[in-house]
Amino acid sequence: MPADALPDLPVRDLLPEVTATLSRAGAAVLVAPPGTGKTTLVPLALAGVDTGRVLVAEPRRVAARAAAHRMASLLGEPVGERVGYAVRGDRRVSRRTVVEVVTTGLLVRRLQRDPELAGTAVVVLDECHERHLDSDLALAFLVEARGVLRPELRLLATSATADADRLAQVLGVLHHPAPVLTAHARTHPVDVHWSPPTGPIAPPHGLRVDPKLLDHVAATTRRALAEGDGDVLVFLPGAREIEVVAARLRGVAADVLPLHGRQSGSAQDAALRPGPRRRVVLATAVAESSLTVPGVRAVVDCGLSRVPRMDHSRGLGALVTVPVSRSSAVQRAGRAGREAPGRVYRCWSETQHDRLPARPEPEITSADLTGFALDLALWGTPSGDGLALPDQPPAGALRAATAVLHDLGAIDDSGKVTPRGRDLAGAGLHPRLARALLDGAGLVGTRRAAEIIAVLDDPGNATDDLVAAVRRARAAGDPAWRSEVRRLTAAVPGAGGAPASAPAALPPTDGPDVGQPASGRPTPDGPASSGPASRGARIPDDLATGLVVGLAYPERVALAREPGGRAYLMAGGTAADLPAGTSLAGAPWLAVAVADRAAGARTARIRSAAPLDEETAREVAGALLSDDTEIGWADGDVVARRVRRLGAITLTSTRLTDPDPAALREALLTGLRTTGLSLLTWNRAGEELRARLAFAHAALGDPWPDVSDAALLEHAEEWLSLESVRRRADLAKLDVTSALRRLLPWSVAGRLDDVAPERLPVPSGSQIRVDYSDPAAPVLAVKVQEAFGWRDAPRLADGRVPVLLHLLSPAGRPVAVTRDLASFWVQGYPQVRAEMRGRYPRHPWPEDPLTAAPTRRVNPRSR
Repeated sequence: MPADALPDLPVRDLLPEVTATLSRAGAAVLVAPPGTGKTTLVPLALAGVDTGRVLVAEPRRVAARAAAHRMASLLGEPVGERVGYAVRGDRRVSRRTVVEVVTTGLLVRRLQRDPELAGTAVVVLDECHERHLDSDLALAFLVEARGVLRPELRLLATSATADADRLAQVLGVLHHPAPVLTAHARTHPVDVHWSPPTGPIAPPHGLRVDPKLLDHVAATTRRALAEGDGDVLVFLPGAREIEVVAARLRGVAADVLPLHGRQSGSAQDAALRPGPRRRVVLATAVAESSLTVPGVRAVVDCGLSRVPRMDHSRGLGALVTVPVSRSSAVQRAGRAGREAPGRVYRCWSETQHDRLPARPEPEITSADLTGFALDLALWGTPSGDGLALPDQPPAGALRAATAVLHDLGAIDDSGKVTPRGRDLAGAGLHPRLARALLDGAGLVGTRRAAEIIAVLDDPGNATDDLVAAVRRARAAGDPAWRSEVRRLTAAVPGAGGAPASAPAALPPTDGPDVGQPASGRPTPDGPASSGPASRGARIPDDLATGLVVGLAYPERVALAREPGGRAYLMAGGTAADLPAGTSLAGAPWLAVAVADRAAGARTARIRSAAPLDEETAREVAGALLSDDTEIGWADGDVVARRVRRLGAITLTSTRLTDPDPAALREALLTGLRTTGLSLLTWNRAGEELRARLAFAHAALGDPWPDVSDAALLEHAEEWLSLESVRRRADLAKLDVTSALRRLLPWSVAGRLDDVAPERLPVPSGSQIRVDYSDPAAPVLAVKVQEAFGWRDAPRLADGRVPVLLHLLSPAGRPVAVTRDLASFWVQGYPQVRAEMRGRYPRHPWPEDPLTAAPTRRVNPRSR
């Protein structure tokens, strides 16, 4: 179509420059805000100068269909003539089609099948600023295909934001960035109304949004209707919130229409057409940049968006609700000024706005990369090295994704894609869901497996009870859901739904080593003769749903921690709880489809699951089954048992009657080293011997043994006799005194009483016990009267260490502490004598203690 025949939108004047730049440079970046016509006018202009097909890639299905319908209407033709589209499960093209609009995901699939894109002259990658995984992959694959296979293929990347430098570098050649063209929007002014809720609002968690915020959004929408004319566009994070707000808007003088990616095409078309009266369009982010909703004069923005997040440490991936970015908020507001002056009502404060992130986070930095990694393997670059990706994938996340693909059998040890991997990719699903579809078809029937997967793959069906969700979907008969079921049914290779390549069992990415498969696990030759496979179509809906979910997420098979409770342990090792009031409470086994864990939370929250039984759990997670003999220290005692586990879940435990002695000894030593020497019984004799040995080691060093806690635990095998010990109670019966003597080398064993005597004689003739509690200062506590005539304190350790004398009163309380006895008699004793003789008159207190006779007796009473 000639440029002058196109609508007068801001990009029209730039079209000659766009076509000329692509002809000259082969690649370019077009920066054009929403409403400038870049999505519809540029492809039509390019089709007028090119002999090949113009392929336009949109990040969302609803945008692809809407763009095709708009371009076809500009040509005065129905969709499928010169302008057509192809999205998952729906394609309308013909031999006359010269402009085809596809989703970026579908473009990636086409590039995998035909990297040259034969017959295509130009590819337009629209809305590249949104940075979805498929968009990044399509861009990287196209750049490589153009550089290696199709140098004449022209690429145009469009973005609604001015941050185009990275795109230009990716599309450039030999370090020369691609040209950047800019179209300036002729927008109308938009008045900003800050409209935060009056009361406190709980922050979003997972998929949950505080109902009070949705009440406020509905009230703000009513305000927007009352304060001006035209239609109102309301931004909400998901289909569930759209349903809630729609219910709260019953009775308004306007048609309330939903708009989200999971609707049927006719429902989406209805939201994108002007109606006979005012409309309120409740939309997700699909209406943010790549769609035009005509008639809008006011935007109500709830301030939330829904994005994928992956907890790689626990293998939990889910959609989460996050605050919108400032750049997205600007684009949303701009929808009110496309056709006339408008207004935007932001359901947050201006202060909160300043704290929002500047732009959305690229999906590659936080999303599950399993499908991304499979695409890399299919392309022949498993690591992504050398590809012109705008951002490289995080190394840890890519390793985790690659491990999952390997366990699925999708790639081999070298990272190359296998026939099984090609089957999984052909299903057009996340690899986990593709595995569940292909393997589940042979177990529960192709149609039923497709129905379950269609629910699992639809965030709009998010519910705690997946069985109920499947039944509701069947009863509702939604055309889009039925179409997806037909597509999935057709995607199962082989007659009768039998898998074309061997099914694979999937161990957890963070769990224990894989054991032997369970009997009844499907094999390359077909299902085994026992387990769910043999039950076939007789499996009831609830178990069939759990089986298919378990095939997709075997590491999320979960067992209740106690009968009837809501706390579960997943096979992958993650603890998780059911929400209160769920119909799943009391189920002994669950197959968990969606779970998330808040930062700092000890357990995950189960968001979506189906009931299971143990037999089916063993079947779907057969690679996690292991039989182990365990001899170790656990829960404060020796454990010797034979255990069968499903990942982290203990199925059976049998006590061993004849444990291996070496393993038993190692378990006891582990217990000692983790719990400490308190496991032994330390009587007085043992404590005193240890203290004497500690003194000898401190005073003389080697070969006197170190008997500190660390040394005794380190060398426990050398001094403790563990031959007859089997459990904790046996440790308490050991003779610690005899055991300690084993540490004494023969060269010093006979000298212990000389170096560190247990008792010392004093002048009175008494043998008094030495206190070695402090190895640096052994103490001898003796009454003053028993030390008369003693000129020097005794020395230990071959005369190296003087004893610290505690000189006691007749009542046994210290009156002096000294190592210098001679000085005490001269300087300290006179004062002690003066204080004590009146208090203890029957005890001798001579003026000259050095010449007085030492005694243990008191003076006789005078008559």
